[in-house]
Amino acid sequence: MKKTAKIISLVLVLMMLALILPGCASRSGSDAGTKSDSPVTSILDKPDSGDTSGNETGDKSENESDSNSDFQYIKGKGTLVIGITQYPPMNYYDKDGKLVGFDTELAEIVCGKLGLKPEFIEINWDSKEIELNSKNIDCIWNGMCITEERKQNMSISIPYMKNEQAIVVKADREKEILANVDGLVLTAEAGSTGEGKVLGTIPDDGTEEVSAKEFFAKCQYVPADSMAKALMEVKSGTADMAIVDAVLAFYNVGPGTDFEDLVANTDNNFGAQQFGIAFRKGSDMTEKVNEILKELMEDGTVAEIAARYGLEDSLL
Repeated sequence: MKKTAKIISLVLVLMMLALILPGCASRSGSDAGTKSDSPVTSILDKPDSGDTSGNETGDKSENESDSNSDFQYIKGKGTLVIGITQYPPMNYYDKDGKLVGFDTELAEIVCGKLGLKPEFIEINWDSKEIELNSKNIDCIWNGMCITEERKQNMSISIPYMKNEQAIVVKADREKEILANVDGLVLTAEAGSTGEGKVLGTIPDDGTEEVSAKEFFAKCQYVPADSMAKALMEVKSGTADMAIVDAVLAFYNVGPGTDFEDLVANTDNNFGAQQFGIAFRKGSDMTEKVNEILKELMEDGTVAEIAARYGLEDSLL
């Protein structure tokens, strides 16, 4: 009996060893790296894991590069949001309520060539850079004069039109006012080139014959919300004169206009300016628009649009 019991015990031990040893062998064998529930195995033992990580990093870098492209950001939306003010003949609503103007038409053509839809939004001109940098708008396309300060803060296109500052007064007071402006009330659009020249925030650059800052030094200056409102202040008599862009002044005052009792005067040369289109600082949209602008200038499209608004003499 004892001998039989020993044999049975030996058989049981051998059976247990037979079960244990193959199991141990499987952990150190070729199938060890195939266990999907082992985080260590999935990271260390997959030969392609490093390559996959590299591809993901490369994709991320490419995406990050795209995210730094203003053009790709705008292209992704499909819409170029354009900041404007009511500025005839550049951007304004006609009698049928349709937005028209030189800048409006030019922007629509450029957007078409870029595969974008233009969306025009009225902004407060004094807050234009804030609107641009916060991405409430994508560009400023509204008869904007190029200045050194603006070039420091925004990316600006090649110039496409010339401009200067005009004094607007009531026609029957023109001679009196221009003879001596001391003590008179002067208005200009807040944030405009006219205001900058009067306050000296836009320095004289050598193109002027008369310094606006010196000429209006003894005036009482009151800012207006827009150039149109500056003209209204003069018309109503709450301001004696306004300093506004000549492009706007000559289009909007005099016989046959809503301001037929006003006159625009540029006898005092306060300096030459040029219009440009502003994008965010460092934007790659600027060069793309520049290329199209050059094409449209060369093929006569810009001149054709200008002729519709009497701006032929203002082209560069």
